[in-house]
Amino acid sequence: MDRPLFWTLIFTFLLLIAASRAEADDAVYRVTGVKVDATDRDAASAKMKAISEAQVKAFGVLLDRIAEDGADAKLRDLPPGQIGRMLASLSIEEERTGPGRYIGKLTINFLPDKVRETLARAGIAFTEKQAPRIVVVPVWSTGDGATAWDENPWRRAWQDLKAENAVVPIMVPLGDLNDAEAVSVDQAVAGDADKLEALRLRYHAESVLVAIAEPVGENAIHAKMQGDTPLGRVLFDKTYTVESGGVAAAAQSAAQRFHRIMIQKWKQQTVTEARAEVQAASLNIAVPFSNPSEFSVTRGRLMSTPGVAGVDISTISGNGAIIRLSYTVPFQQLQASLQMQRMILRLHGNSWVLQSY
Repeated sequence: MDRPLFWTLIFTFLLLIAASRAEADDAVYRVTGVKVDATDRDAASAKMKAISEAQVKAFGVLLDRIAEDGADAKLRDLPPGQIGRMLASLSIEEERTGPGRYIGKLTINFLPDKVRETLARAGIAFTEKQAPRIVVVPVWSTGDGATAWDENPWRRAWQDLKAENAVVPIMVPLGDLNDAEAVSVDQAVAGDADKLEALRLRYHAESVLVAIAEPVGENAIHAKMQGDTPLGRVLFDKTYTVESGGVAAAAQSAAQRFHRIMIQKWKQQTVTEARAEVQAASLNIAVPFSNPSEFSVTRGRLMSTPGVAGVDISTISGNGAIIRLSYTVPFQQLQASLQMQRMILRLHGNSWVLQSY
């Protein structure tokens, strides 16, 4: 294939990618179960108000999910309109309306590139890398005995996490006949490795944890869990007490606390790894252009991009160059910074290609 045709095909490929960027398909950027309750002069106005509030609320959930600690403080003054421009799609899970009131539960998808750009501009480190999936089997123990598959406050607390798309994905088994036949409550409590392996395989997970809880009085539960996960050994044994809401609220507090600890551990690990990887990072990149002056402009924009440490030309011809790009930020942050300079860096086959737009 001659070079002009090669660069033309690459350019067309990149345009197709750019055209498809309007739809977010990254599970990490999907926030489900966003609850809203808004009032206004009429139901239609209340719904619009609720949607605006849901966008802000979902963005907070997303920051907590992928960004380093303190990100919410750095972006506290981000206008709701700017958050709205990061939206890819919105769908309604549940809704109720009344005179001047809207109550709903929404799913919101964000545009990954727009979010990355916002975080890069604010100098916020983040991770999109998901930990391997963990299956949690909630066992609820009372004076009447223990149950693993029937409806109870502990099982509901884990389901309400809606953590399938989190950076530490947690799957709660369906609790159907197949699950009940695979593992009995006694086998789950005993930690029967062979039986739990069947659950792991069914839900395509890396590990299975059995979480056992029992009510303590009216507003507390004692929860414990132990086992090996991709994040390391888990040892969880604590009593959780809430001021109101009964054992259901205490169960939610315990499940949320466990998940938050796992997320913090994963984010610290992956962000640290990303920073370590870029201490002396560099990349060979193909840069197509129509004339040498266009390349000169591109090179200048590259050198002014935050996180870019150097641009060395390996080879150059009349319509393209191969450069060695050195950078000092995590790669995803580099991509976001380049987009702020109206440049797209994408992998085409086995080669990285940079295209201005």
